[in-house]
Amino acid sequence: MARRYNIINGLVLAFTPLATFFAAPAWADQFKQAADGAGIDCSVSAHELTRFALVEDQFASVSKISTGTPYNDFAVTNEPLRGDIYVSVPESYAARSISFFATTRKGFVYKIACRIESIPAAQIFIANPAIAKSDAARWEGETPLPTSAVRLIQAMANDRTIEGFEVRQSSALPARVGTLEIQLVADYRGASLAGKVIRVTNRGARSLTLTTSDLAPKDTLAVSIANPVLEPGTATTAFVVGANGESSHD
Repeated sequence: MARRYNIINGLVLAFTPLATFFAAPAWADQFKQAADGAGIDCSVSAHELTRFALVEDQFASVSKISTGTPYNDFAVTNEPLRGDIYVSVPESYAARSISFFATTRKGFVYKIACRIESIPAAQIFIANPAIAKSDAARWEGETPLPTSAVRLIQAMANDRTIEGFEVRQSSALPARVGTLEIQLVADYRGASLAGKVIRVTNRGARSLTLTTSDLAPKDTLAVSIANPVLEPGTATTAFVVGANGESSHD
């Protein structure tokens, strides 16, 4: 039994997500994460419109200093249906950057400071992790935590999205432990719960039976195995839910 525990525990550690950042070309859509009151650095188009859109929120108002001369001032237009804002910069604008404060309908304030660059029409998407955590906590709080863990397994088994949960599809190669080949397929993270979708393949010459205790580290709240009996060469999917180690909770 201890051998199996080491298998799944090692898998969880081996596939802990690493933050990897890649430089994107200036004309690509820009994705930003920001907390309340944070500054957002970005690039706006010098000759075309730049769209700012909030994830799970909408802009309510914008505050900026006006020069009093339209030919030397940038314009901000609020689109009321979706709550986006559009920024345009005149060719006569002398400064190399723009800045303004934006207030959202959910009560967050961001300081936006953007370089003016010769790029095509641009889109900037802003996400606040606090919004997702709040939505996830609300979903988790609908039932006691053990029941919510079972609900999360049901959602993972049916490939459903959950409001506020971050879902990461894994492209990592399988890990081989003894006769078992184990691969992390997807990772679900909410406010208090974390779920993993795992594919287990029997590469040995003998049949084996997996049990929930084989796949359960000490902090596991719920486990489900689609087909616990594995003949040689066959695979099954397992769903494991435990506490989210990225958040603090009781």
